[in-house]
Amino acid sequence: MSEYRIASIPGDGIGVDVTVEARKVLDRAAAGHGFSLRWTEFDWSCERYSKTGAMMPDDGVAQLAAFDGILLGAVGFPGVPDHVSLWGLLIPLRRAFQQYVNLRPVRLLPGTSSVLSGRSADELEMVIVRENSEGEYSAIGGRHNSGRPDEFVLQESVFTRVGVERIIRYAFELARTRSSRVTSATKSNGLIHSMPFWDEIFAEVAAKYPDVESGQMHVDALAARMVQAPDRLDVVVGSNLFGDILSDLAAAITGGLGMAPSGNINPSGEFPSMFEAVHGSAPDIAGQGIANPVAQILAGAMLLEHLGEPVAAQAIRTSVDEVLTAGAELTPDLGGTATTTRLGTAVAEALR
Repeated sequence: MSEYRIASIPGDGIGVDVTVEARKVLDRAAAGHGFSLRWTEFDWSCERYSKTGAMMPDDGVAQLAAFDGILLGAVGFPGVPDHVSLWGLLIPLRRAFQQYVNLRPVRLLPGTSSVLSGRSADELEMVIVRENSEGEYSAIGGRHNSGRPDEFVLQESVFTRVGVERIIRYAFELARTRSSRVTSATKSNGLIHSMPFWDEIFAEVAAKYPDVESGQMHVDALAARMVQAPDRLDVVVGSNLFGDILSDLAAAITGGLGMAPSGNINPSGEFPSMFEAVHGSAPDIAGQGIANPVAQILAGAMLLEHLGEPVAAQAIRTSVDEVLTAGAELTPDLGGTATTTRLGTAVAEALR
């Protein structure tokens, strides 16, 4: 029997609540498909920051390096600025482990509805491939003349040929397993250095994939298309900032952030990849037992697929679909009265 070592970082707020349910589902899926998961839990969070001044210990990266995968809960809590929690945990792990792909599959799940009227489930299914390690999310820059009338800030973006090529290539390879259609998010009419560079490399990579339909759109027009004609999109690839914004929009039109999983992928397998729900920590409902665990459960399914257990991963997705379709155990955000635990248990018990 295969055994995988998994690091669990529940984080803050409802991250703790939904991670419990995801682990329950993952353990049941593992038991039913001939492998096991050995969990190690880490208390790295805003609560830890409040006590120690650090989101994780100095050797946090080294502690996680030996694991096969990481399941991350939502991070963030009032009193701790978002940039502190992000740059103190999530971004350092992404970069240290070369998780340069942020993969966000979105689809309209059974039993849920879209804010877009008249759209069927087969029209609301796509995947956002977001560059995850450079781009606009850079620490290069600074704040100058603080408190003076001439105060100013500099925020630099970093685009490397290696970084841009590999994320675009990943998108094309993924498209070959789907509809063979890739759309690139750009803004080369306004950003005169970074985006023309991105566009040139996109064209170079596209030329090596003549079997894949490709095109590019300015990110504002692409956001409009995502709302007006989502069926014309499948694989969307974008820079760190553009991919972040577009993936949340895609989740919003396919049932909401509470239903959307994501993966921070190291494609080579040299380092562990990390999986998480897209939603935040929602401290206003934390501990009340009403948070929707579906996104975290589906993030767990992505984890299993990445580990080489696609049958178990698909079993989890099928189980989620069945429970949502039945409608008996839905949390309040889905129009039901079930608790987080009841919905998680229902998914676990529906596994085949």
